[in-house]
Amino acid sequence: TMVKVAILGYGTVGGGVAEILHKNGAHISQRVDNPVEVKYILTRRDYPGDPFEDKIVQDFSIIEHDPEVRVVAECIGGTTVALDYARRALNAGKHVVTSNKELVAAYGYELLQIAKEKGCSFLFEASVGGGIPILRPMSSCLAANELSEIVGILNGTTNYILTRMIRGGLSFDDALKEAQEKGYAEADPTADIEGHDACRKICILAALAFGQHVYPDQVPTQGIRGVTLADVAYADSCGYKIKLLGRAIREGDGKLCAFVAPHLVPASNPLSGVEDVFNAISVTGNAIGDVMFYGRGAGKLPTASAVVADVIDIAKDLKTARCAVWGPGSRDLVVSSDILSSRWYVRGTASMDKVRAAFGEISPLARGGAPAGETAFLTAPMTEPQVRARLEGMELHSLIRVLE
Repeated sequence: TMVKVAILGYGTVGGGVAEILHKNGAHISQRVDNPVEVKYILTRRDYPGDPFEDKIVQDFSIIEHDPEVRVVAECIGGTTVALDYARRALNAGKHVVTSNKELVAAYGYELLQIAKEKGCSFLFEASVGGGIPILRPMSSCLAANELSEIVGILNGTTNYILTRMIRGGLSFDDALKEAQEKGYAEADPTADIEGHDACRKICILAALAFGQHVYPDQVPTQGIRGVTLADVAYADSCGYKIKLLGRAIREGDGKLCAFVAPHLVPASNPLSGVEDVFNAISVTGNAIGDVMFYGRGAGKLPTASAVVADVIDIAKDLKTARCAVWGPGSRDLVVSSDILSSRWYVRGTASMDKVRAAFGEISPLARGGAPAGETAFLTAPMTEPQVRARLEGMELHSLIRVLE
């Protein structure tokens, strides 16, 4: 039987999905008994002369009420119409795949419940790490492990900006501008540089790893806007690179600690070598130790390829519903990263005597061309509130956690 697919959204990812399904159609048909074909593409405007022109529709209810459509690929993004369409598609008994991390991070639990009720699949491999296979390996290949920690470079745009600051000596603003010119950053880069994108992805990873929904507003999120070339130079002087990391850690009492923040990553950690728009996610399990997933985290074809992989998974066997299973989460499930002890990088204006009096054992740092009065150092392991208490009365410019 022919599996008919509707693609919602004809932007970068939706266009990529249509392209891959068309271009690799014969190859995909060999992998599945049921060949896959695009029946509709939902988009707001006409595309005269487009190769898929005859498949374009502007009214979702055409898709919703067409029993031939078995799979809906949601590539619109956001949580307004995308949420409405995903709910309606599942309620109409259609399998749904999505690349929309915002949707899954905010409404994953609800949509998985509807899918379960209707015997449908709801898959979202493309929502984290673009083309990097991560969600399926975590739920199947690593199922024998109790997972304890996930840490990752989850956003290609910020990683590109930091790489250009580190390798090219560009200021944050110049690196951002370059990322926009290359098409790595949106005209409005807020979601990337303020860490919201990484936050949504760590929510999904945490839900999958630890079995409870983690909502974005439970995850303290700090972006990279405050990182300067001075910080990059000091980090380099002691063998570290600055990276924006999303982290989720299972505490001993079953609570979760999840947050997004810049970190100083030591050269000995493979994450320090992940550059440009690449992403990497490290998963720690009690049987396997550390496993790392690495690849292009964004871009038209990598993300689209992950969407198509989910479509193929469903087309192989339309009768079996595939859904992640996680609980609804709760307000007190996620605890503050304030409990997490680590070394810290501090840059400010203060005399070394004052710093030593407050902190005791520290590692002072130096860089060329530092202005008079600027002090930078690494602390002994302590929590963030402990650092801030000791900095009382000193002028602080930068405070970044060190990844152990």
